[in-house]
Amino acid sequence: MAKVKVKQEEALSVKFSHQMGTGVQRTFDLYFFLPNEMSIGSNTLNEEEYYHSGIVGRRSYYSKGLHLPLVQSRFASLNKRTLEEFRLYLNLFAYQFAVAIETDAKELRQKSEASEFYPVLNDLCELVAQLLKKFRRNEPSEEKWKSYFEHADNYLSWFCEQQLLKTLASRPRSAEYNDITEKVILLCRSENQYREVEKRYNSTQTKQDANRISNKMLLLRRLIQQGVVLKEELKPLGIGLKKFVTGLATGLVMLVVSALIFKAQGFFNGLTMTLLLTLAVIYGFREIFKEDIRNAMWRLIQRGRPRWSRILRDTTTQAIVAKQLVWLEFIRSQDIPKHVAEIMKQRHSQNKVDTTTLHYRIATKVTNKPFEAGYSQIQEQVNFSLIPFARYLERGNAKIYHESEGKVSHASVERRYQLNLVAVLKDGKEAPEYARFKVTMNRSSIIEITESKLPDNINPFSIEQE
Repeated sequence: MAKVKVKQEEALSVKFSHQMGTGVQRTFDLYFFLPNEMSIGSNTLNEEEYYHSGIVGRRSYYSKGLHLPLVQSRFASLNKRTLEEFRLYLNLFAYQFAVAIETDAKELRQKSEASEFYPVLNDLCELVAQLLKKFRRNEPSEEKWKSYFEHADNYLSWFCEQQLLKTLASRPRSAEYNDITEKVILLCRSENQYREVEKRYNSTQTKQDANRISNKMLLLRRLIQQGVVLKEELKPLGIGLKKFVTGLATGLVMLVVSALIFKAQGFFNGLTMTLLLTLAVIYGFREIFKEDIRNAMWRLIQRGRPRWSRILRDTTTQAIVAKQLVWLEFIRSQDIPKHVAEIMKQRHSQNKVDTTTLHYRIATKVTNKPFEAGYSQIQEQVNFSLIPFARYLERGNAKIYHESEGKVSHASVERRYQLNLVAVLKDGKEAPEYARFKVTMNRSSIIEITESKLPDNINPFSIEQE
């Protein structure tokens, strides 16, 4: 089984996901080798700003079966439990159901051939109808349980309808499969009728306003994530140390400034205009260099240190599930680990361009205590946006000319860039495992992500690309 899954998310983002069991101590490193022609570096990209705006992570309990057939096979009767267990298992099923249909629908939308698209769409439609029907057969009779069920039922009905309609909107056109298209449309109409007429889950005002219905469904999704998605407490590290560095830098600058002032007073007799101008120049240089000295000292002291700590808690019991330390910084070539540098040396000679290296590391220590009933692992998904990397790229509007039988034609070509990405995974005291990817991109999208071969003496980890 793959330890890490890699997939492209949206136009300019890459997502890594992996699972961890109880007692696991794992370090996961990513080295982004960015060509210098992309103009990305510490002077153009602030690591802290990029972490908060360009890196999105989600940590949740994980149970195998995120595709609809597996969710169906793992479905258990919900009524044979206490109220707390009912809510926990209801949320687990609803959350996995939502993730499953989202995963399957997204994979289906990538199929461009009608002969491949419509049979899978037909299977997806049948599975959704079957799972919704089975889910509703377990509707509780007790009033105190009903509100939890209705929230999940309302959301799943709406979300399934939205995913199916979104898939239909991007379908390849083919009259041969009109019966399947009609079947999906009838299911969507049926779900809409079920929510709005039979159950009356949503008010008239909510139904008529796209913003209100969307916000309500986001709220319902957060409710069904209760107990499944872990609560995160993020804390920046080194705040006290940064204050100390600021004070130290200010003190050093003032020491130099004071020495220059004493020299100036000894050189000029009395308070003259020349002395005042000299003092103004001295204080001006102090303001110019104070920030530079502080930043240089801070970067030197902070090098190699974790930037943030994170505590993951169970949202139901508030128990600590895992603790994490996070690093993000531009590193020097001499700080790149030996094996990572060896992997990069294997590049083709024409691809050996000068690069800037951005290093991301997350170290996780999972509790030894058993998780909530029904869970055996937690899953971490980290999504890296490459939009800040594409900000300075050229659009490229060159043309390639061809001659054929005396006629000259041309084709427009786009400017593409290639960045290398080396992933390193280490569990406890085990030997580190490696993988290398080539990400080909232009200013607007990722063209492809390919895995590269490693040197024979490097231990690769099992990886799955989607």
